[in-house]
Amino acid sequence: MTRTKVIILGAGPAGLGAAWQLAKQQRAHVTVLEQRDDVGGNAGSFDLQGLSVDFGSHRLHPSCQPRILDDLRELLGPDLLDRPRHGRIRLGGKWIHFPLKATDLLLNLPWPFRIGVAWDTFRGILPRAKTTADPTFASILQQGLGATICREFYFPYAVKIWGQPPQELSAVQAQRRVSASSLMKMIRKIFGLKVDTATAGKGRFFYPRGGFGQISRAIADAARQAGADIHLSATARKIQLGSPHRVEVEHDGTTTTLEADYLWSTIPISVLPRLITDDVPQAVIDASKNNLSRAMVLIYLVLDQDQFTPFDAHYFPGADIRITRLSEPKNYSDHSDPVGRTILCAELPCNVGDELWQASDDTLGQLVKDALAQCGLPISAPVSHVTTKRLPQAYPIYLNGYEKHFHVLDDWASGLKNVLSFGRQGLFAHDNTHHALAMAYAAAECLHQDGSFDADQWRRHRDEFESHVVED
Repeated sequence: MTRTKVIILGAGPAGLGAAWQLAKQQRAHVTVLEQRDDVGGNAGSFDLQGLSVDFGSHRLHPSCQPRILDDLRELLGPDLLDRPRHGRIRLGGKWIHFPLKATDLLLNLPWPFRIGVAWDTFRGILPRAKTTADPTFASILQQGLGATICREFYFPYAVKIWGQPPQELSAVQAQRRVSASSLMKMIRKIFGLKVDTATAGKGRFFYPRGGFGQISRAIADAARQAGADIHLSATARKIQLGSPHRVEVEHDGTTTTLEADYLWSTIPISVLPRLITDDVPQAVIDASKNNLSRAMVLIYLVLDQDQFTPFDAHYFPGADIRITRLSEPKNYSDHSDPVGRTILCAELPCNVGDELWQASDDTLGQLVKDALAQCGLPISAPVSHVTTKRLPQAYPIYLNGYEKHFHVLDDWASGLKNVLSFGRQGLFAHDNTHHALAMAYAAAECLHQDGSFDADQWRRHRDEFESHVVED
């Protein structure tokens, strides 16, 4: 019997995970197309001055599905390190451990913050008048967490990350990004009184010795060993749907056409209509223009010192500091090499084409140095090198009413025969790597040995995906 052929667009965790599972279980012959020169996508890594660094701050969380975590442990062996979280956040001009600890809640938060939270907790007990207004990110968090936490943390952070006022963001943004929906739930979580998949393993994370991208590279190697073909620097230029589907691929200056029974896409769902040559409804084209994402510039500073701080990450929710997070890759994997050198990675959300996106490396490096000096973390060691990476689609932006545009795209893609859009970008989901891998495993399960795809089972999995909550 001829094996089913599947082409997968994108070699991030979702695309690679699906390719590996399909090949390992002999459900299909898989070809993966990746336009970059390495696997991993935004969850990849690259070498900089002798140290593996990631595209921002990444962790594998303990809430990862056990079967997926078991697979990764088998692939990575002792290289998958179990690490303590040791970050901190700047609130009210003070540095507090992050994730928040009980002692911080009781003793170390600024007094105005503590008093405000206590008052908000008391007010939360009182009866409230019902409102008929449609819920938003702002109203959901204001009602659940109170004015103090929203004013000092979530609202300014939202403006920095998504570039929009909290009132303009959908309630879905709150549901997908904030695991504790009330002050009492947050307090129970901090004091360890609530134990579930999100809090089990609280305060720890898994991280590969060779950088976060080692996860994707290990999965890619396993997929190749199982028979999958993975083509790097290969860009899909044109897709002709039919039986079979045909994908025109540009690779090393040449153009070839690949054929397959199924086309699985993990690229942004808003991009997919532009590649398909068949008649695409105008409503779909219009919706693709409204499917917005926030960009990010990653700024890397190479310092001539062993370690900048002992913390793996610093969070900056306040509007006074331009960057949102600073990570030190050496501290994630507990590397001592290279001696006398460490790297800082600053995350700066922006929009494609704006002033920050177009700024020079020197300008952006100075921006980071000024920001750190402003909050009491001046760089005293020589900065031997500054480089930047730009992510055009770092975060989905869920504006009020975004669902109508996404549903047009999603319904159209779901209606295409033998086409599947999934993964973080394919489902416009602000998800972690373990969520993307869960999507990959679920998709592979739905393709049966006889070449049929169980659409009902996939819909049930889609319902499960709606419960994903992002972990920082």
